[in-house]
Amino acid sequence: MSDFTPKFRMIVMSDIHVKENKDCVELARLRKGLDFAYNYAENSEYKKIDAYVAVGDFANSGREQEMLNFKEVLDEKLKPETDVTLFMASHEYHGEGEEAAKEKLQRIFGMHYFSHKIINGFHIVGASCTNGCHFKEAEQEFVATALKEAAADSLEKPVFFFQHPHVTDTVYGSIYWGEDELYEILSNYPQLITFSGHSHCPINDPRSVHQEYFTSFGTGSLSYFEMDEFGKIGGTIPSDKDECAQYLIVEADENNRVRVYPVDILTENFFREPWEVDVPSDPSTFIYTERRAGSEKPTHFDDNAFITAEKTEDGVKVVFSQAKGEERVNDYIIRFRNEKGNIEKQISVWSHYYLYNMPETITAEIKDVDTGKYTVEVVARGFWRTVSDNSLKTEVEV
Repeated sequence: MSDFTPKFRMIVMSDIHVKENKDCVELARLRKGLDFAYNYAENSEYKKIDAYVAVGDFANSGREQEMLNFKEVLDEKLKPETDVTLFMASHEYHGEGEEAAKEKLQRIFGMHYFSHKIINGFHIVGASCTNGCHFKEAEQEFVATALKEAAADSLEKPVFFFQHPHVTDTVYGSIYWGEDELYEILSNYPQLITFSGHSHCPINDPRSVHQEYFTSFGTGSLSYFEMDEFGKIGGTIPSDKDECAQYLIVEADENNRVRVYPVDILTENFFREPWEVDVPSDPSTFIYTERRAGSEKPTHFDDNAFITAEKTEDGVKVVFSQAKGEERVNDYIIRFRNEKGNIEKQISVWSHYYLYNMPETITAEIKDVDTGKYTVEVVARGFWRTVSDNSLKTEVEV
């Protein structure tokens, strides 16, 4: 990283969900996140933030006051040197419909719902959705033309592309919250680096970056988490869903290398070292591919890890230590084995990996456990379902 000096830097956010109430937590998080980005820039060799991009659902329902509140914070916090690009999606259309949202985008922000810009030599291309989160003929034609022009400018430079729903079958969340109507167009351009939201899935999840035909990043949310896995206690909405304020800082240098930093606004920290895309135009150099699934190393419970289980009025409370690994643990499977060793009940819980400060222990309230004596076993799982190489066990009588 010591030889990487940006010549371009941008902030990328999505799913901000600004409300009509000026005291809404999303506006406070937006201010804090922008302050963090400028402080980071001012303390680095390259001190500018060249662009700010919001990838849809910046307004919770598209009402005018929400858009005005959003603009007020952008006007307050963004410097004149920072170009602003906004895209819209389903939430902007909730209030008064799609055409009214387009009119407000033009009148309040002076923007069209398509965009193709060149900033410091890098192409910024994107399209708002239509009919909720779809891309029909007009959007497809615009994207095809814009990307062809960008590629003609340079086959080696990264082209930054924005759409609100994830590109189907790319980043975490893209199966349930994805859209494939632009896939055939996008797959022609390996130098594309795409940014998308819609899912509210955590950006510190290693699956939130994906490379195959091009590079994709999820952009998180400033409002609440939603996950793309089922079978958990609480379903796809974690109990601490509101502890969510994440976005990306993206940099590129004169050699076309790209660095992407996932930011946690609540603690004002980068989640990890940046993701690195050194040769965006050459898929043979991609490192964030599905091959990672086959190389994930198992997690492990330390020697001092513990587990307890106790009967409660409506079930069993299980408390246990977090496992450790090269990456954070994704989730845990809790199994109740009867005296014959058969599994009578099994359920999964989140590790809370999406929080910068993960809890040291996990507490799970398991309901509807039949009367009996059980061995409670906990195993940890990685993001590609690699199971821990050991487990925690304890006994409980219900």
